[in-house]
Amino acid sequence: MPVVDVAVIGAGAAGMLCAAVAGQRGMRVVLLDHAEKLAEKIRISGGGRCNFTNRVVTAEHFISANPHFCKSALAGFTPQDFIAMVDRHGIAWHEKHKGQLFCDQSSELIIEMLRAECDDAGVRWMMPCTVNEIVSTQDVGAQGFLLSTDQGQVQCRNLVIATGGLAIPQLGATDFGLKIARQFGLKVIEPRPALVPLTFNGEEWQPLVDLAGLAIPSVVSTGAGRRAPAFLEDVLFTHKGLSGPGILQISSYWQPGEPICLDLAPDLDMEALLLEAKSGGRQQLGTLLASLWPKRLSEQWLGELAASRIADLPDRTLRELAARIKGWAVNPNGTLGYKKAEVMRGGVDTRGLDQRTMQAKAVPGLHFIGEVVDVTGWLGGYNFQWAWSSAAACGRGLV
Repeated sequence: MPVVDVAVIGAGAAGMLCAAVAGQRGMRVVLLDHAEKLAEKIRISGGGRCNFTNRVVTAEHFISANPHFCKSALAGFTPQDFIAMVDRHGIAWHEKHKGQLFCDQSSELIIEMLRAECDDAGVRWMMPCTVNEIVSTQDVGAQGFLLSTDQGQVQCRNLVIATGGLAIPQLGATDFGLKIARQFGLKVIEPRPALVPLTFNGEEWQPLVDLAGLAIPSVVSTGAGRRAPAFLEDVLFTHKGLSGPGILQISSYWQPGEPICLDLAPDLDMEALLLEAKSGGRQQLGTLLASLWPKRLSEQWLGELAASRIADLPDRTLRELAARIKGWAVNPNGTLGYKKAEVMRGGVDTRGLDQRTMQAKAVPGLHFIGEVVDVTGWLGGYNFQWAWSSAAACGRGLV
């Protein structure tokens, strides 16, 4: 039976980095995962090029019931620290939209980097390996845990849960980490899909189905309190509702039953534009909007009004049209769920964890890192950065 200093369950982004950091400190580490393929979520991320971090990362880019919790870990292992590792391994990368950093080539290079870091640190791999039961050995006077697996038992002084959340179950996501948290008496913030497309009532959405595939820059906001930001990003029409970066971002803040609001003409004063066009002669309303939007959207949006001359329309009609364009309020009836969500919101309540080490305050030796914790990042590399930062904090804090 292996007896180790640290057992890390979950060989994803957070688990591999934590195992490597602990191993580099001279600890005996075993890394377990039930999957046959290593780090599938890294593999598919960023269109196969892995948006591995963002140039600028602050606590404001994360959602949590305990919003200050993430600050310590983020300060202790920054995007620049991870970039240094990427550079050390000779992985070429580039910066895209809003500070997002991607591999020039394949996300496979990030997986191989983390694997190499673990191997160099002497980490032992147990994969695929299913953990069937975890029991504490504190009742016999020693900090630690006994893991029963399909490859036998493992005894460890420290246990790190890095099993991720519920998003993308087709890649092997489970609620294992949440079950372990509850088993040891930790509270869990109710999980739900985040960074996920929104759906609408089929009958109400039917007139817009023909717009599927069309994308338009928009400012997207929601009524979920003052801390919910507005996002200027592309919005994509789909057969079932709305997607695209703007919708994925706002989905993490959206609460069932409330509307979302879209400004479909960012940076334009539509009321002034329409009223000014009214004195400009014979131009049709549809022609004007088609110069600002894809023609399909302008025709669908205006309906019979598209053929109207702007000069013939009352000011009131133009003002109402402008208000609707600048503040289109729609009521989602749900999301496409965990199968299409990039991450899970919610998870292990951080008020029960030490922000410096990720250790459970009430259970010495038990740690939670990465997505299983109630810290959810924006779209754009932030969730990977939380994986790296929380993993490094934990790996450095293990005793």
